[in-house]
Amino acid sequence: MDPGLKIAAMTSRAETARIRRTLYVSAVLGSTLAASWLMLEVLRANGLNVLEVTVLALFTLSFAWIATSFWTATAGFLVRLIGRDPAGLAVDDSIPLVARTAIVMPIYNEEPERVCAGLAGTWRSLAATGEAGMFDMFVLSDTRDPTSAEAERRAIERLVGRLGAAGRIFYRRRAHNTGRKAGNIADFVTRWGGTYDHTLVLDADSVMAGRTIVRLSRLMQAHPDAGIIQTLPLPANAETLFGRMLQFASRLYGPVLASGLAWWQLGDGNYWGHNAIIRTKAFAAHCGLPQLSGREPLGGEILSHDFVEAALIRRAGWGVWIVPDLEGSWEELPPNAIDYATRDRRWCQGNLQHMALLGARGLHPMSRLHLTLGVMGYVASPLWLILLLLATVDVQSLAAYGHPYFLPGHNLFPNWPVSKPDEVASLLTVTALALLVPRLYSLLLALSDADARRGFGGVGRLLASAAVELVHSMLLAPAMMLFHTQFIAATLLGRKVGWSAQRRVGRSLTAAEAVRRHGAHTLLGLGWGGLVLAMAPDFAWWLLPVLTGLVVSVGLSMITSRLDVGAWFRRYGLLVTPEEVLPPFELRMVRWDASSAASAGIAPEVSSQQPVSTSPEPRPLMMPVQNLEWWSPRGLPWPSAERLPTVLTVILGLFGSR
Repeated sequence: MDPGLKIAAMTSRAETARIRRTLYVSAVLGSTLAASWLMLEVLRANGLNVLEVTVLALFTLSFAWIATSFWTATAGFLVRLIGRDPAGLAVDDSIPLVARTAIVMPIYNEEPERVCAGLAGTWRSLAATGEAGMFDMFVLSDTRDPTSAEAERRAIERLVGRLGAAGRIFYRRRAHNTGRKAGNIADFVTRWGGTYDHTLVLDADSVMAGRTIVRLSRLMQAHPDAGIIQTLPLPANAETLFGRMLQFASRLYGPVLASGLAWWQLGDGNYWGHNAIIRTKAFAAHCGLPQLSGREPLGGEILSHDFVEAALIRRAGWGVWIVPDLEGSWEELPPNAIDYATRDRRWCQGNLQHMALLGARGLHPMSRLHLTLGVMGYVASPLWLILLLLATVDVQSLAAYGHPYFLPGHNLFPNWPVSKPDEVASLLTVTALALLVPRLYSLLLALSDADARRGFGGVGRLLASAAVELVHSMLLAPAMMLFHTQFIAATLLGRKVGWSAQRRVGRSLTAAEAVRRHGAHTLLGLGWGGLVLAMAPDFAWWLLPVLTGLVVSVGLSMITSRLDVGAWFRRYGLLVTPEEVLPPFELRMVRWDASSAASAGIAPEVSSQQPVSTSPEPRPLMMPVQNLEWWSPRGLPWPSAERLPTVLTVILGLFGSR
């Protein structure tokens, strides 16, 4: 591109971003202020006390969090209506591909055959594009057990033999897993990064279409100012009812939200750590992660490295983009609520570490916003819990002591209670719309598209599936609220999380495990509900969704973890997704193995073992550690991570703490 045209395009894009973000922030703040005003009118009808002022403040924060999702979904809905975002990345697919790309998959104690199945589907799909010569594939093992590592190596050898890909697929196991996943990728970059223009990062459960990989490489080639380009990974292969409900929700609602994020973030987006392509030299030069000051869990190694890497590469002037309309990118989900919460525990600690980075020197304002929103994603839960508890205390106090008809001092007339039914109704309506309308956007888009309707099982099954998923999400939310509150408390009290492989295979929870993790939730729901029914029964209706979710949490987790229940829903066409109705080649390959192929009459490729090269010719890149010290106005010191105040104190065993 001509330099003058490039500068003009960047200037135009910056102006577009400024206008969009002004509209977005104005909408979020305006709707939050309107809702908070309604709440103020309700609360001050009979005079404000300290408790009610606190309730108002917590409500304002909580509604602002809801409003960010509402307006993001609104923007995404409009983008999807017109087809695509004209300010998004585009590329001419006829341009020759000249950039070399490494496809890297970091693994840690994974099932080797599942890893190889995903890699086989991805590689075969890539080979079908005719562009495989521009790509190499690396399996980067951090597995600690030598026996498991040997099984990995043999599985990769068989894979290379089947694919005839000797010298193109490499296996490397590190002696020490310093830095976890981020350190694994950094080790690759510093050894072999100089060979490759781009690096495509996969997770152990990732599968990508070859056309998607090629298009990502072309996008990087066509936009030399892009540092990271992130696809929207969609869930696939879920078998339990829990997994199928999350898969259905992500497939239906995720594209609209991702389109909204891309609309107002443009080239200042975020990185989710996988199913994304990065510019190798830019990443090496600017994304070397430091150790955070202080002890774990808030100090030490950075766990949620992806947000930080996006902030660092953006600080250096490179764009970070989300391309939600680029299909052919998949991942897998935890099979049940307990495994889902276990994964969230690690993410929670990683995101809370970002509090120590919010004031780092030179970060782009959008990067600070991403870090803040990541923290808020977990802090919102204790805020919601405190809001509910304070509202309960306020109602209980009024029920116990009654309305003060005569205030202190001389009263000419009684202080009659004031009711604000119109404001209450308006507040409920606004809150319900903010929560439900984003779902309606996606439903309307799916219902208006014939292919999408068929992909979700038809109109009737789509609506029924959406209703089932809505009920499940409402019942699950209170338990997740308590889990997140416990995770935050445990982190602030110095309890660090372990690093274990994610469970990916469907498994049913035992009653003992469900009771151990949810028993306190049920007891809290019963006690809370009993207290409210005894003293303020009318308020129980307002708490009914929360109390119901807590009381049924044990049974809900057990039922939704079952494979046979998930299979029943699929048999009747409920909670299905387009990738199940018409599975793409790449996902079919995940379930393929030599025996099933032979029984189906498909001749497998050469199955002999071929040695895997563990030492491709090194072309190292330097990856200097970046400075993330806080900016200090007038030389005032900012606190290190270890000195961040503990704001919650709870018994660590509370709420089924692990």
